[in-house]
Order: sequence, then structure tokens, then C-alpha cells
Amino acid sequence: MTTADARAARPDPRPADSRAALLVARLTSRVTDRLLGTALAVAACDPPAVLHASWLVKVLVLGAAGAAWWAAPMVDARPVLTSMRWRAVAARRRTTVLPAAAIAVAAATDPPLWLVVCVAALLLAYLLVTDAWTVGVTAPPGRPQATPALAAAAAIALVLLAAQAPVVGTSWARLLASLVIAATTVCLVLALRTRRGPSG
Repeated sequence: MTTADARAARPDPRPADSRAALLVARLTSRVTDRLLGTALAVAACDPPAVLHASWLVKVLVLGAAGAAWWAAPMVDARPVLTSMRWRAVAARRRTTVLPAAAIAVAAATDPPLWLVVCVAALLLAYLLVTDAWTVGVTAPPGRPQATPALAAAAAIALVLLAAQAPVVGTSWARLLASLVIAATTVCLVLALRTRRGPSG
């Protein structure tokens, strides 16, 4: 038997059916993450306003929902530098890109207060269920899980209160914005120091 005959007799290790099944399995795994991420993206787009918008806006919202469904699952793996291309970095950090994009869209669409509260609640829930440092298999053992939840809730509440403060157009606006930026920077530095520090 020649090499060509052996290759012809050998079955394809990944037939088309298994590839389709793998794709379906990937798109239907981690349903909680996907539902929360998609709901966050759709809520940020101001659904009541979208109902009365043009068909192009509706198509864009459907596209955003599909992208959120793909990007929402937690990346539960050790950080490995594979490529610095923006597509690879965005795919690796998609659970960070998704909430950041949702907040940017919510800020641009200026939804009503009740929808802002819904976006904040969905953001908190999504961050908690997709934080690999807290609930992932690579999370350090023995670390209390209540601390990240309380910190995330406090940060979201602080930003929400600052965003709703009636200081637009007054002399207090820049001071409040500066304080919020400084508080966010301090929290980011503390979080990075905690994660880089030795466990135990």
C-alpha cells in the first residue's frame, strides 16, 4: 500500500459534521455568560428608542447582540502571549472589550435613568460571573470572593452617582470629573498590585 492509498483509507480526523458540532457547542456553551453579556449590550443600546429608529439602527443593534453573544464567555486560561495583533488581543480580552464598549454606547445614547440602573446591574452581574481571577480555575486558592464583588459594586455605584450628579455646566463639573478619574486610577493601581503580588 502506498502512502497515497494509506492517506485515502485514513478517515478525516475532523469531518465537516464534527466541525459544525464544535462550532455549535462553542456558541452554546456558558449560557449564563452569554445571556448577561448580550443583555448588557442590548440594554446599552436603549431598546425603547431602537423600536422607533430606522431599520439600519435595528440591524446594527442585532449585530451588536450577535457580537456580544460570541464575546461574552469568560476566558478561563492562563495568560499566554500568542500575538500582538489587535484581533488576537481583542479576542483574548473580549470580556473586557464587551463591557467597555457597552458603557461607551450607553453614554452615547443617553438612556433614561431606569435603563441606566439596569445597565449598571447587568454590568455588575456580568463582571462577577466572567472574572477568571475570582471564579475561574486559575484563581488563587483561599482568596475571598466577596471582596471583588463588593469592590465592583462600590465602583459601579460611585460611577453611577457621579454620572447622575446635577453638575453639568457648573463650576463643579471639572472637579467632580477629576475626583472620579483619580479614584478610578487608584482602584486600577491597587487591583494590578494585588494581582501581581505573590499569593499567600
